[in-house]
Amino acid sequence: MLDIPLRKIIHVDMDAFYASVEQRDNPELRGLPVIVGSPPEKRGVVSTCSYEARRFGVHSAMASSRALELCPQALFLRPRFDAYLSVSKQVRRIFYDYTEIIEPLSLDEAYLDVTENPAGKISATETATEILSRIRKETGLPASAGVSYNKFLAKVASDYRKPNGLTVVSPEQAPRFLEKLPVRRFFGVGRVTEKRMAELGIYVGKDLLRFSRQQLSRYFGKSGDCFYNIARGEDNRPVEVSRERKSIGREHTYPRDLVSSEYMLSQLRQIAAEVSRHLPGGGVSGRTVTLKIKYHDFQCITRSSSQEDPVFASEELYEIASRLFLKTEANTGRKVRLLGISLSNLVPQDAISAAKQQLKFSFMERKSQNIG
Repeated sequence: MLDIPLRKIIHVDMDAFYASVEQRDNPELRGLPVIVGSPPEKRGVVSTCSYEARRFGVHSAMASSRALELCPQALFLRPRFDAYLSVSKQVRRIFYDYTEIIEPLSLDEAYLDVTENPAGKISATETATEILSRIRKETGLPASAGVSYNKFLAKVASDYRKPNGLTVVSPEQAPRFLEKLPVRRFFGVGRVTEKRMAELGIYVGKDLLRFSRQQLSRYFGKSGDCFYNIARGEDNRPVEVSRERKSIGREHTYPRDLVSSEYMLSQLRQIAAEVSRHLPGGGVSGRTVTLKIKYHDFQCITRSSSQEDPVFASEELYEIASRLFLKTEANTGRKVRLLGISLSNLVPQDAISAAKQQLKFSFMERKSQNIG
């Protein structure tokens, strides 16, 4: 393990956030399979779903039509982003009672560094327990948390006993915890990387320990160095308070080249939903949507479109990205190995609201000057 001062980091993740808000606000939905996202007839995707729906195999970014096949009794609801943003801000205010070092990842999750905190609590576990209790009491919503000495372990731990879970991974527990951890849970391991690891006989963290840093770098490029470190519990990334992001995006590399434009459009819907879901919890949107395509011969192109009004909803992202897609060779049969969507020229939602309000006042002022 690296010879660095150990931090106390908490990762808090709201459980089935959008669906939980809907069930809280409408008691008739409690205990029922709720899916938040596009209705199945619109060929959209699932933003999130309740745990009742997850028991049928439904998950985020799944096509809504497929979700309906798996769970015919599901109740589909359109997202209410204003409601989710309001709750996210409420939860953030709770965090600030314990630390100023907060890094939001999306509306429903954040890192907290509580190595030193104004609440004066020595135990990070005690702090996490109190935070989860307050979230439940003050918002009526469930949340889970992971506590550890670095960000990677804290995030993995928060997902370990969902929902309503709290998992602590101490420096002493980390080696055994990581040895049994499936590699798909490791940072940076997607479907393609997981398949490649399986070909090398790598299924859990213990398997990674058999490979040298040089070997992993040869097989996985720059990511190999990261895999080598985190398999040994080493992650020195700090919790970043003012992380000024220039863009937010998601991209998928496919194990087989894509040919069907209809299928590619369905994939773009899923990617748009992922981008929308991972917008920072402070309420951020953007004016520029960029489509990225890598063809089968590794030629990479991007196409961008800037909007007058900022975009944050997945359907808006998809509509713009799909228009860009229709102007590319991917729509005429050229094979594709990667698709991606990013949102840039980012604008805080508070700034947008303030600008709209100012515009309203300016209009009223001009109107009053014209009277009489």
